[in-house]
Amino acid sequence: MRVRVPVVRHSTLRRRALRRRVLWTGGELLVTVGVVLLLLVVHQLWWTNRQAQHNADREVRALEREWGAPGTPGPAGPSERAEGAEGTERAETEAGDGDGSAGSPERERRAGSTDTPAAPRWSRAYAVLTIPRLGLRVPVAEGVGKRDVLNKGYVGHYKGSQQPGQAGNFAVAGHRNTHGEPFRYINRLRPGDTVRVETASAVFTYAVDRTLPRTSARDGGVIDPVPRSTVRPSYGYSQPGYYITLTTCTPEYTSTYRLVVWGKLRSMKPR
Repeated sequence: MRVRVPVVRHSTLRRRALRRRVLWTGGELLVTVGVVLLLLVVHQLWWTNRQAQHNADREVRALEREWGAPGTPGPAGPSERAEGAEGTERAETEAGDGDGSAGSPERERRAGSTDTPAAPRWSRAYAVLTIPRLGLRVPVAEGVGKRDVLNKGYVGHYKGSQQPGQAGNFAVAGHRNTHGEPFRYINRLRPGDTVRVETASAVFTYAVDRTLPRTSARDGGVIDPVPRSTVRPSYGYSQPGYYITLTTCTPEYTSTYRLVVWGKLRSMKPR
């Protein structure tokens, strides 16, 4: 009886070795890509936040030294909470009627007498925005460019909108995620919560009045002098007044829509 011995050709061995090499190399590439992606996520979600928050805190301290008036960041104390409870009523009493109007000429004169300069230097911080409920204290810079303003952890002032304390709409934008994410939790603000804006000449206190949960990124009406959504016209105002508008992206980790919070001027205090 003859026994056949299988013969393995060298070409077959080479093909098997090549397949193993390809599979091994492919696995290594997948692992490498996974590690790189993980590092990118860590950089975007952690490192950019840390770096931007550090830069923003440093800029706030620099402004405080320049003004000679250190701030007091942190959660709302009893007096702030008491103010928040009567926010709308006091806003109407001190800053105008229920639609945010200015009220008497004397009140208009007092509000206008401590306005910040009409044209702050582009991309430079010139004010500090504080939201006690969120424990937020962040610099405000002129412009809303990502590289020069928002990615530094700053809040950016929309070109063409009014300055703090001026009649009209002081409109600002901030990141909701990454790069300091100063506006991440503005969806938690409720009517009566306070938003303070400090400049070299005065401290302006606004009372949160209403929120637009979602609108188009192109809804420019929300930052008009009399802010009113052009996409959802039931949200906004119909009378001139002293307003503040906070805008950010929504849902989180996207830039598809905009979340908007509005407030009205309650009081101002010269430095």
